[in-house]
Amino acid sequence: MAWQTFAHDADVGVRGSGATLAEAFAGAATALTAAVCDPARVRAHEAVAIACAAPDDELLLVDWLNALVFEMATRHMLFSRFDVSIDGHRLQATAWGEPVAAPRHRPAAEVKGASYCELEVGRQPDGRWLAQCIVDV
Repeated sequence: MAWQTFAHDADVGVRGSGATLAEAFAGAATALTAAVCDPARVRAHEAVAIACAAPDDELLLVDWLNALVFEMATRHMLFSRFDVSIDGHRLQATAWGEPVAAPRHRPAAEVKGASYCELEVGRQPDGRWLAQCIVDV
């Protein structure tokens, strides 16, 4: 699984890639955390179950990232580890993280939500999966 953020005017792009669609979604989730702080600073102590469904892979990515944003905001947590399974257009996941500790995590931004801008989910020519979109910060 690989992840990265990328520049986009006033917002941030998040991108995940992997051998499977689930790995790409987990990578996008790690990139979402990276838009806030260094994921390596977040300890995977508490597990949170997340489930969502959508009519296609692109909308499933947006729903998944927005579900994470909701959990981050309501639980005041950051996540660094993701176990994702996808069956059709249904996602079941466990996100591991911990409550925000500002001095250690040094959050740089607050993610408001995933958008449809630059939304792309699909298999690449090399056979790996890509999942990306822009998140509002």
